[in-house]
Amino acid sequence: MKNQIRAAACFAGILLIAGACAGPTPRKSVAGTYSNPLPVAFGDPYVLRTSKGKYYMYGTGGNARNGFSAYSSDDMVDWKDEGQVYFADNKNGWSDPKAAWDGAYWAPEVYEVNGKFYMFYSAQWKENPGKELENFRIGVAAADGPTGPFIDLKPGPIFDPGYPIIDANVLFDKDGRIYLYYSRCCYKHAVESEVSAWAREQGLYNEIEESWVYGVELKPDFSGVIGEPTLLLRPPVSMSDKQAEWESRSVTSKEVNRRWTEGSTAFRKGGVYYMMYSANYFGGKNYAVGYATSAGPLGPFTKAAGNPVLQKNSERGGDVTGTGHNSVTYSPDGSEMFCVYHARTSSTGDRRVVFIDRMRIKDDGELVVDGPTTTPQPMPSGVKI
Repeated sequence: MKNQIRAAACFAGILLIAGACAGPTPRKSVAGTYSNPLPVAFGDPYVLRTSKGKYYMYGTGGNARNGFSAYSSDDMVDWKDEGQVYFADNKNGWSDPKAAWDGAYWAPEVYEVNGKFYMFYSAQWKENPGKELENFRIGVAAADGPTGPFIDLKPGPIFDPGYPIIDANVLFDKDGRIYLYYSRCCYKHAVESEVSAWAREQGLYNEIEESWVYGVELKPDFSGVIGEPTLLLRPPVSMSDKQAEWESRSVTSKEVNRRWTEGSTAFRKGGVYYMMYSANYFGGKNYAVGYATSAGPLGPFTKAAGNPVLQKNSERGGDVTGTGHNSVTYSPDGSEMFCVYHARTSSTGDRRVVFIDRMRIKDDGELVVDGPTTTPQPMPSGVKI
């Protein structure tokens, strides 16, 4: 089993390196339109719209080494490379760039707060007495501008829950409280379920490891957390659960002995808290996005019956696979929501590239993503053409 886990980990490392290659060739569109994928080779893309109206995109890979790079845009479609904006060797650096996956600098998200910019990200923690292969924690770095340089607030992660964590996402609630969401990694987290029992009966795997999404309140200065983390989302236990089929495809398709619930992104619409999340192996074709809703920021969350809301279209005549780890942003005039995510196409191969597609909340509260698309789409509303 350890060999299977390490094999999957090595493959993931190869894909991350591949993601750092040059971006895809831009698609030519007629005037007033754009087409996916965008010419940015990022995994886990996150888009920030600053108070001045300019967009900045951050992600895993790109042109950065032992850190993160950024792109800027006025219209969400044409992006300028701003270079590397976070370096692991800053004066408060706490990560280990020599660890597996070159330190595993993954999934950065940047927030503008009171004129400063804060980057939340995951990486391998250099404090590793047990010599764990996956020793990820979440840190936060600050800068005076969206292009850095970002400096860690302290020489250590935000907190240590006692297990590896990735994929930080932050919600600033209407009452002024702040919440951190993250994913507990699959690493050494074997979970019994009807799916794991089925896998043993089929002779596929002796155990199934899972990642779960947690939430915890953050201190106002981001120096630590308040209280204990709350479990919010996990893969289904029962195979009769309506979510079990799509969230178990990495196991049932014999990709790997893991089920993921990761890449969460939370936002509030009216009185409802929405949490989008990704399931399945990020390096495979079955990576997909679902969502859940709650009346409060720490749940309980109920998964939507219509999940997944974003998945591969290769079985419907398209060439897009591996759709996942999204963020949410708005058009320049604020009237349209967009889902920003990574995916792969037949032409980009194993490289993860960025897509943006419209999304909306229907009158009945249902979340809909109009994607994945590769045909010409209207430019975001409010863009001067």
